[in-house]
Amino acid sequence: MPLQLMTLMLCVFGITTGEFVIAGILPDIAGDLDVSISAAGLLVTAYAIGMIIGGPVMTALTARYPRKPLILALLVIVVVGNLASAVAPIYAILFVARVVTALVTATFFANAIVIAASTAPEGKQASTVSKLVFGMNLSMMLGAPIGTFIGNHFGWRATFLAIAAVCLLGLLLALKLVPDVQSSTPGTSAVAELRVFRNPKVQLAILITAVANMGLLMVFTYFSPLLTDVSGFAEGTVAILLLVYGVGAAVGNFVGGWLSDRALMPSQIGLLTLLTVGLAAMWALSESVPATAVMVFLIGAMGFSVIPGMQTRVLTTASEAPTLAIAVNASAYQLAAAFAGWIGGWVIDGGPGLRAVYLTAAAVTVAGILLSCFAWYRERSATQGEMQEGTEATQTSPA
Repeated sequence: MPLQLMTLMLCVFGITTGEFVIAGILPDIAGDLDVSISAAGLLVTAYAIGMIIGGPVMTALTARYPRKPLILALLVIVVVGNLASAVAPIYAILFVARVVTALVTATFFANAIVIAASTAPEGKQASTVSKLVFGMNLSMMLGAPIGTFIGNHFGWRATFLAIAAVCLLGLLLALKLVPDVQSSTPGTSAVAELRVFRNPKVQLAILITAVANMGLLMVFTYFSPLLTDVSGFAEGTVAILLLVYGVGAAVGNFVGGWLSDRALMPSQIGLLTLLTVGLAAMWALSESVPATAVMVFLIGAMGFSVIPGMQTRVLTTASEAPTLAIAVNASAYQLAAAFAGWIGGWVIDGGPGLRAVYLTAAAVTVAGILLSCFAWYRERSATQGEMQEGTEATQTSPA
């Protein structure tokens, strides 16, 4: 793996660990700053909102700048944001520090993906993106548990100091190793960048990201009660099962990237179909402890196998403003998570109950499959139309 890609992966690992670890140190933060658990929980909501809003806005405003200086500046903000979180004397300052960090997260991730894809060998864009996304997988598997361990033994402030140190290391390595990739549209205004969303292909690609991932996010949101109340696992085993899920996600991420390099849309449709079957199988096998443990790994693998292809699809359809499109795509993923929690809550409280979350998730994923089939059909029809026009033009041209 090239050193520049490993550097970007390290940066993604540090930044996303800062997002995921907050859940593990929430009680410590609440106790130390003398706020309720629900108030501390707003730090998670604030981070998500910061990504949803800040991603598109920040990316549009910075679209004209060269990518390397931009990601270095964004990493400086992340380091300062985590340092401010570590020394925050009151809850309000911690809240602001988390929001500021969230505002630049999606923009950094979008630029990192574009840099990685633009420097990848021809036909290897999806697998290269999968390696970058592996940094996020590692933050789930290792970053969040290690950060929680540090927080439990040395205080929650030490967790943010450790994250700041990792991001600072990534900043120094990026300064030396990451190539200086220019903006695809230097000097272009934010308004001009936004015109890319007039393209129906871009709109459809982002919509697929939101809809197709909503089912998996619904299950992940309610993983703990599904595993303990439906399958009968002890509460102490949930953390182990989440690690199993993370390992599956890492495997699926690499396999999905490899498949998407070879056949992007057929792979996406096939993998989403497997995910639908897997979610339905979890419903059928949910009362079996051994079967559920196996399915946790498989669901993680199938769920994350579609992400590299979806990111690559957005890149290829939004060639005029790929960074902004990726940032909006990340916001769409966050919105999907919000709707997933709301729909799952309705199924549990006002619908058929907790176990039915699996079937609801499968049904939502079917909608993602239908949208993917529609996008593929439109793409093939357009390609065939262009070929037919070219043939007719050749036949009618003078000899």
